[in-house]
Order: sequence, then C-alpha cells, then structure tokens
Amino acid sequence: MRISLPKIPRALSVGIISVILGLMAGAVFMTITGSNPFAGYAFLFRGGLMNIERLGNSLATATPLILTGLSVAFAFNTGLFNIGASGQLLMGGLSATIVGLTVVLPKPLLILLMLVAAIAGGALWGFVPGLLKAIFNVHEVVATIMMNWLAYWVVYYTVPAYFKGTFLETESRKIPDIASLRVPWLTELFDGSYINLGLLIALITAGIIWVILEKTVLGYELKAAGYNRHAAEYAGMKVNRNIVLSMTIAGALAGIGGLTLYTGYAVNIQIGILPNQGFDGIAVALLGATSPIGVLFSSFFFGVLHSGKGFMNAMTDVPPQIGDTIIATIIYFGATSVLIERFLDNSKRFFANRAFLKAEKENG
Repeated sequence: MRISLPKIPRALSVGIISVILGLMAGAVFMTITGSNPFAGYAFLFRGGLMNIERLGNSLATATPLILTGLSVAFAFNTGLFNIGASGQLLMGGLSATIVGLTVVLPKPLLILLMLVAAIAGGALWGFVPGLLKAIFNVHEVVATIMMNWLAYWVVYYTVPAYFKGTFLETESRKIPDIASLRVPWLTELFDGSYINLGLLIALITAGIIWVILEKTVLGYELKAAGYNRHAAEYAGMKVNRNIVLSMTIAGALAGIGGLTLYTGYAVNIQIGILPNQGFDGIAVALLGATSPIGVLFSSFFFGVLHSGKGFMNAMTDVPPQIGDTIIATIIYFGATSVLIERFLDNSKRFFANRAFLKAEKENG
C-alpha cells in the first residue's frame, strides 16, 4: 500500500527553506571565525527559550514585530509596499506616550485612550502616502520613506520641548505605572520578564486582520485592487479609495506597534532613533508569506533570535556581530523568496518529467 504524505503549503515551504538557508549561512560564519556553530545555536535558542522568564522576553520582543509585520503584510496583500512602518510606529508610540504622560484616568480607560491615540498617529502617517499615491500616483515607497524621517524629526523636537525626562533631554519622562502595559500578574506569571498586555492586543489585532482579509467584502475589494487595479476599476470598485484605506489601516497597525513598544516593552520614548522594528516587519511579513497567521509564527521566531543572541555572545566565543548577521541573512533569504519559489517550481517540473519518461519507458 502506498502512503502519501500531506502536502506542505508552498508559502510554508518557502519560509522553512529561508530559515534553513539563513541558519546554514550563520553556521558558515561561525566556522570561519573559529567558533563552534552547534554550541552557538544551542545557546542562541536556549537564550530565548531556556526558562519562563526568557520565553516571556522573547514574546515581548516579538510583540511589536507582530504589528509591524501585519502592517507590511496588509499593504502587500493590497498591492502596496509599506516601507514606512518605522515612522508609523514612532508616531503611534509618541501619541500613546503623550496621552500616558498627560491624561489621568483609571488604567483600563487610559490604556484604551492610548490605544486610540496610537491608532490615530500611525493611521495619519499611512493616510498621507496613500493619498499621494491615489491622487498624484506618487510611489508609496518614496512617500513612506519621507514620512519616516518626518516622524523622526517630529519626535526629535517634541520630546525635549514638552516631555523631556528628569535627567536626560534625549528621552521622555518615564511612563507612569497606571499608563504602562505591564501588569503585575503577567510579570509574575513569567517570572519578571518584559511581557505585557501588548501581546494580547497584538494577537487580537492579528485575528481581526485575518477576518478582514479573508471573510469580508472589504478585504476582497482591497486584495482585488492589489492584484489587478484595472480589472477592479472595471468591476466598479473604488480603487483610489481602497489605496488610501489600505495605507491608513497599515499605518494604524504599525501605530499600535508603537504603543506596545514604548509603553509596554520600554518605559519611555527616546529621540534620535528610527526603530528597527519597522524594517524588521518587512522580513517578518515576507517570512510569514504575508499571512496574519504566518506573521505570528515568524514574529515569534525573530523574537527568539533577538532575545537569545545576547546569551549566545555571553556564553560562547562567537563574535557579537554574528547574531545580527544570522538575523540579517535570514531576512535576505526571506526577501529572495521569489527565487526560492522558482527553484521549487523547477524541481517539481524536473521530477515530473523524470517520472513521465520512466513511465513511458516501462510502457514500451
């Protein structure tokens, strides 16, 4: 009897191959530097998973990545490339920080208001590139890059001018406990880690985005406009409106990421930093095949890598740059997923031809 194994979805295959190639390249780098790659990877993953505290830190590190990954993935699904998640995250974080430092309310109401402010800040930074794309056909990559730097300088001016810290002008005042996404019961549950309510917000958001994209007419129209703008227009869909709406939603998602980063993982917002989480979100989206479910898994994987690389550097002779190199290499292979898909197609065609020739030969 012939047993047929279940087929692995193409997107999952590409993601797994990207990770394997990245880890293999990292092993080569470790070997070149005279380090033991097996020991290096053992400590890398132990650093992110070895106990409940480090698991919590990995989840906390992954939380902003879930939201920036969702932001990039949502735009991808609608035919747009949102490279402005860093600026949108900054503006969401700044808006949430301002509310947290100035408004006095019971904690549940205050966090809800901060969430609304973060959504508004990020959405505005997505709305502008969307509007420029829809009206003037300004490429969203150019527009979002410029909005990144505009957000950078807005934060650079606003924080020292109105919310500077007690000792340093380069950072805002510390978020009060009542405005923090950290809660004692969750901190104690994960043995003092940085995990916070942002993870719950991110998981709920991922579920909402999945429903929008897969189960609603709006999601269908947004994806239709991305796949074929002219066909969508011919079908009577309002393509320009959908472009603006798509970028606005993408910006709002990254803005929520700013809330989780600056009022959950961190305790204040600093100037002079364009957060890497926005750019890492591109890799998260690609590795997760631009699917909300895939983004959750790829975010956690990157969270483990970021959380564990310090432990690897401390416990082995692996140079500290190797951890970042491994992450960058996986990002590279994730970005070249088109080539991996082409390789899989060619391999499938090659084995199919071999099977066909073998069958013809057997049949005479």
